[in-house]
Amino acid sequence: MQLSKHFSLEELTHTDHRTLDNTPTDAELANLVRLAEFLEVIKAILGGKPIMINSAFRSKAVNDAVGSKDTSQHRTGCAADIRVPGMTPDEVVKAIRSADLEFDQVIREFDRWTHISIPLEGVAPRKNALIIDKTGTRTYA
Repeated sequence: MQLSKHFSLEELTHTDHRTLDNTPTDAELANLVRLAEFLEVIKAILGGKPIMINSAFRSKAVNDAVGSKDTSQHRTGCAADIRVPGMTPDEVVKAIRSADLEFDQVIREFDRWTHISIPLEGVAPRKNALIIDKTGTRTYA
């Protein structure tokens, strides 16, 4: 099922934990559609470069299996961890920030991928920009 021109439900619910159910509820699916549409905007500001999804929606079982917190925005279908071939995570963060998009969080994680999230419907975006690496979590300067 296509959620947007370039992003499918399969892509945004893929998990290596194949024995675990990772089926979104109707509300989570609605968030995934909004997330896919937001990823289309990011794709456009990055000049149409491909966006590779490491992880997006995670059911509770999948989220627990990867050791993430229950408060993760991946649980609601509002977050994706992405890689953009030919760009560093730092370049992706800078492009997103400079485009003044309505993101909730953009995080450069371990210099390997970029976490991007949108707020829940009707909630104002926080526009938090962070770095997470072996030294901890800090504000992106």
